[in-house]
Amino acid sequence: MVWQKYPIESDTVRKISEEFGIDLLLASILVRRNLHRREDIKFILEDDLLFTHNAFLFVEMEDAVDRIHQALEEGEKILIFGDRDVDGITSTVLLTQTIRDLGGDVRWQVPMGDDPYGLNMESVERFAADDGSLIITVDCGISNKQEIERALELGIETLVVDHHNPPEELPPAVAIINPKVEDCGYPFRDLAGCGVASKLVWALLFSRSPFYNQSVCLLNVRPGNDSYFIEAVKLVNLVETDRVVETLNPGMVGLADTRLYRFLEGEEILVYDAGPQEKMLRKIFGPDTLIALIDLKPEIEQVFPALRGRGSSLLALREKSRIGKYENSRLEEIDVLANLFRSFVHRKVPALNEDFPRCLDLVALGTLADLMPLVDENRILVRQGLKVLNSTGRKGLRELLFQKNLLGKRIGTTDIAWQLSPSINATGRLGRPDTAVNLLLSDDDAQLKELAEEVDALNRERKKLGETVWSRILPKTRKNLDEMSGNMVFISDSSIHRGITGIIASRLSNTMKVPAVVVAHFDGKAVGSVRCDPPFNVRSFLSNFEDLFFDYGGHDCAGGFSMPEEHFENFTHRVRTFAKGIEPVETVEERLSIDAELPPAYMKPELITVQESFEPYGEANPPLVFLARGMKILQADLMGKKEVVHLKLLLEGGVHKWPAVYWNAAPRLGRDFQIGDTVDVAFRLGRNYFNNTETLQLTVLDLHRPEDVHLVEERPAE
Repeated sequence: MVWQKYPIESDTVRKISEEFGIDLLLASILVRRNLHRREDIKFILEDDLLFTHNAFLFVEMEDAVDRIHQALEEGEKILIFGDRDVDGITSTVLLTQTIRDLGGDVRWQVPMGDDPYGLNMESVERFAADDGSLIITVDCGISNKQEIERALELGIETLVVDHHNPPEELPPAVAIINPKVEDCGYPFRDLAGCGVASKLVWALLFSRSPFYNQSVCLLNVRPGNDSYFIEAVKLVNLVETDRVVETLNPGMVGLADTRLYRFLEGEEILVYDAGPQEKMLRKIFGPDTLIALIDLKPEIEQVFPALRGRGSSLLALREKSRIGKYENSRLEEIDVLANLFRSFVHRKVPALNEDFPRCLDLVALGTLADLMPLVDENRILVRQGLKVLNSTGRKGLRELLFQKNLLGKRIGTTDIAWQLSPSINATGRLGRPDTAVNLLLSDDDAQLKELAEEVDALNRERKKLGETVWSRILPKTRKNLDEMSGNMVFISDSSIHRGITGIIASRLSNTMKVPAVVVAHFDGKAVGSVRCDPPFNVRSFLSNFEDLFFDYGGHDCAGGFSMPEEHFENFTHRVRTFAKGIEPVETVEERLSIDAELPPAYMKPELITVQESFEPYGEANPPLVFLARGMKILQADLMGKKEVVHLKLLLEGGVHKWPAVYWNAAPRLGRDFQIGDTVDVAFRLGRNYFNNTETLQLTVLDLHRPEDVHLVEERPAE
């Protein structure tokens, strides 16, 4: 294994350290991870929801909110239709709970048994027969054009809340909230389905405030040398919709002759510290000029007491602005006022400040389970969600945590990935996602225990099925790989349960290092899953066969499809032909990226704060890897349950002794290193919980005697 440590510019590190008030180690890791843009740094250092994107940046969000309010006011029946995986289940729960809390007549549905993915005709027809009039799809719907057309024929309108790649022709929904739709207005495309659903939840909560759909006009006047600068912005739903800037000399022009007059006409005008603002306006336009100003300063100081009595001007606040330091250009005072007003509203509206954060435990679950990249606002949503999850009042989650022996433990991304997500996912894979939805929605203590036990039982069954299938198909994969020109694995087996095709495909792709297709057969249909790593694109791959499918969809690296059984032989032939044309990815020696080399003085317990600064870890944000040279192996013990293949080590580094684990390294002891050796160690740092005691522990990724280390210090060729 080659250790790769990218070179970085020390001047860039020092500049970031000074500008953002962080230590040099943290700054160096940001640079080495290519996170030195202000926008990137913001999402590492901040976790306030104020730094997430406004839901009303979706150009059709207002349409969606208004349609739901219409349904609430008229007592319409609303159907939330979701998906069977963790993302779909959490999305379904989020919107069902929110609309129920708003007094809506709401019911929910997820695909059961062998139902296909997405909205289906039968559900549309049944809902119409029940006098339903509004369907909201979550984590699905973008590919359901025919079903949504049929709903429209039956007098049912649809809102699509999804995050999957859109087809060329969109369904005729009242509104489509999907960050991957072109010209949707939203600046971040990689929200999970539950993340998109949470944006609709936020917008609905905001719409209950007096600020919804109200034009807010903010004004600021500041002096120049012989002139004055007047700046004004309009906000609707906290999104800037218009702006005017004028430079005026006193007495040279009347207010009615300026662009400002038309901008302000009919508006309530909000300023910060009205006294000085009025004086300057009279100086510009004459002493008899009357412009009614509303002073925000008293209310803002009431919400933010730290500002009270300091005589803080917008100019002074600009220098202290947390938001401003992440902007690429220096904020004007009007921008400081706009940001201050947004912060004020976020704190003033209890639903945004108290109710909305409570839904983020589900957003964290769904985002992590769907392997969304932990970049941009996903970091803040998941980080806040983990805080909520660790003190959750959601009874169903508490019961599931109890079943998993996690209640009272500090829950992290690893616990979700290895314990919570698989359990919830198993309900959908085995055709019983309603069990998980009911668990997360229920408040019935007697029912909760039964539901949690059922979820756990389904997960055990899923594991057993997976292992049985894996042991049966693994011997076939080498021959199959050869049949697919060495570029793909394609497994078809009538004994594979449709609910585990994705798990098997993912495991095959990881094992064989090629795209994997796994197909199950039942009821005259062939249903399959595809998994891969970039640069292979699943949706693009599946589009080559859309003429054979009932339906298909997915993300760039994962997808699924279903087709009539009679098309399967043709599909197999065409996939085999396609595989011949795949350009094989050049294999290179495995590399381990080092985030920081630590001098002995840095090997101290406080290092955990740097490690945790980059949490949450997951897709597109792997855990930090440190390199420490000259550590001494004080102790090495063999460990393992079924086989003794792991090592438990005690290492000395700096002035501290460090417990460590080194997985699958038992054969190396006595061959590559031994007790008493001084070695260079690449490791991750984490917390270990045992017998209600927390200790720091290294997870060794690789170690060598100094003369055996292969360290590369240049970036690979582009």
